[in-house]
Formats: sequence, C-alpha cells, structure tokens
Amino acid sequence: MAQIVLHDVVKKYGTFQVVHEVNLNIADGEFVVLVGPSGCGKSTTLRMIAGLESISAGTLRIGNKVVNDVPPKDRDIAMVFQNYALYQHMTVFDNLAFGLRNRKVPEMEIRSEVTRATQMLGLEPLLARKPFQLSGGQQQRVALGRCIVRRPQVFLFDEPLSNLDAKLRAQMRIEIKALRERVPTTSVYVTHDQVEAMTLGDRVVVMKDGWIQQIGTPLEVYNRPANRFVASFIGAPAMNFMEVELVEEHGVVSAQAKDFKVELPDEQAAVLRKHSAKTVTLGIRPEQIRLGMPSGNTGSSFSGVVTVTEQLGSELVIALNVADSTIMASRISPETGVSPHARVQMWVDGKALQFFDHENGKAITCAPCTLR
Repeated sequence: MAQIVLHDVVKKYGTFQVVHEVNLNIADGEFVVLVGPSGCGKSTTLRMIAGLESISAGTLRIGNKVVNDVPPKDRDIAMVFQNYALYQHMTVFDNLAFGLRNRKVPEMEIRSEVTRATQMLGLEPLLARKPFQLSGGQQQRVALGRCIVRRPQVFLFDEPLSNLDAKLRAQMRIEIKALRERVPTTSVYVTHDQVEAMTLGDRVVVMKDGWIQQIGTPLEVYNRPANRFVASFIGAPAMNFMEVELVEEHGVVSAQAKDFKVELPDEQAAVLRKHSAKTVTLGIRPEQIRLGMPSGNTGSSFSGVVTVTEQLGSELVIALNVADSTIMASRISPETGVSPHARVQMWVDGKALQFFDHENGKAITCAPCTLR
C-alpha cells in the first residue's frame, strides 16, 4: 500500500485548463471518493494518477516516488474501468491470471492468487465461463478480482457501477465495502453518484469545473457544506434554497421572506447578526422539514401550498410553494392524507438551517472546513 500526494496538479489541453491546482493527500490504506457532475475533472484527475493522462504542472507522488513521468505499468496500480475491459475470448480464470502471466509469475503462484481472489468474491463456480456468459454484477466482480490478484499499491475505480441497474449497484456497493475490510489497499474512486460517495468513502472530494470545492468525511460535507454548490450536490432530495432577509427585533434574529419567518437559535444568531438587514440564501434539507406544529420551543412553523406529492411506499415526498419558492419535504408518513392544492402547516428546527452568502455562495454558518 502507499500514500498518494497531489501538489498543485494541473491539466491543460492546449490553452484550455480542465483541472486547477489540485492539492490532495491520500493516506496509506484510505478510500477517497472524487465526486461531482460530468465535466468537473474527476476522471481526468484519476487518469493522471493512473498515468493515462500527462500532468501539465504540479507533482504527483505514489509512496515516496514522484511518478509524473513514470509509465502506467511501472506505477504498481490496478484500475477498474466503467466497461470492465474483460477479454471476451478468455475464461474467467484466464482473465484473472492474465496480468500475472504477463509478468512471468510462476503458474503455481498464479493459481494461488486466483484462488484467493475468487474465494473473496464468490467466483469459484464461474471460473470456466467467458464474460458473455456472466451477468453485469458477475463481470464487475471479475474486474475487481483481476485487481486483487496483482496485490498493487493502489486501486483506482473509474465509475465502475454506472452500467449496473439500481439493485445491482446497491449490491456491489456492499461488496466493495466488504472487500475493503479484507483488502485494505489505498483506493481512489470516481463517481457522479453522491450515494456511492457517501456510503463508500472515508473522505469525499467534491469537484466542480476542475476545482476542488470541499474535502471531508461524508458527514462533514453533508452537515457542514463549504458552499451552496456542495450543499445542493450532496443529499437526496437536494437541499432547498430560499432568498431571505435577516431581521433583528428585540434581540431576536429571524430569517424572513414573504409569508415566511423562522426565528434562529442563539448560536446561529451570534454568527448571523452582522448580516442583519441583508439578503442571504437559506438552505433547508427536505428531511429536516416536519409536518404539523413544533412541540415546545424546538422550532418555527410556516405554511405552504402542496403542489406535488410522490408516494414512495416507505415515505411521502411533497413539493410546496412557500414564499414564492418551491421547497421539498421528505420522510413524511405515507399514511398522511396530504393532497395537491392543500395548504399545510410545516415546521423546522432553527439549528438545522444553513446560510450562504447571496453573492459568492460560500457558507456563512460553516464550521472550519477545506475550501477551494
């Protein structure tokens, strides 16, 4: 296993810069997920680590060695691609053994390594089959097995689950998580799926337009997003946003908009008081909005008109028109008799609210975190 260090890494195609000054330190044995929308630079960053893309500027280290100009075959890495890249004319056993045979490893050792990998991944009954005889999930396990047999310093995953259906993706997430316990190799995983990022990563690196927006544990980027983009990208359904004015009356700070007022707890008010009489962006996660009236002094209530309901079986998701904005509320009891066009009373705990600068989108109430 090995540490990976990227220092001011840049990627340009001609004069067009697609990755900007990436600084990232991945610890030995850590599983780090690069996540962001298409075109954010996450796959390009992974390919630079793999040696499949040249580095325009900056330094990349794997272990104690600078590898900027080291070819991929000499970096001691193994990569799982989106399309699995299995040899269709070979059996599963031969696919697993191919890399070791290329390195002239003795056949006895090859069989031992293949057996170890197939037992981990439950591939023993499939060794004589060819890839076209396998399901998508089975092909994915073969691709993982091909990496395991090599015992590399680093695993690289390039959106490996994107070709699978929802059920298989969920199953493979569990298998990759379990595999980490058995093979704790330094890993970099690229995905556009924030659920994969949250469930798999020790740390999550959120990217946009080639810039790192925030680095942190899954809970850090969820609970303390560095800016409005991170807040909107992490979480499902996405965070609600509303333009509000901060008003201080009789020592109490509240967030106000048309027919909407939420009083803020003291710890929030202390940070936001200097923004009084200014317009800021209020963020509320759908799962933190409750139906009905608050009990005691735990929150503030507001009303809205239901526009759409989504029955998911285990929960009801509703869209409401509040202060001329559409907000989503989730985790509503599916037995609740809420229908479109009805006006309903909702409430939210002031401690759950987040605020962002109206101009630059940076978090106002964010705890210390890593920013671009």
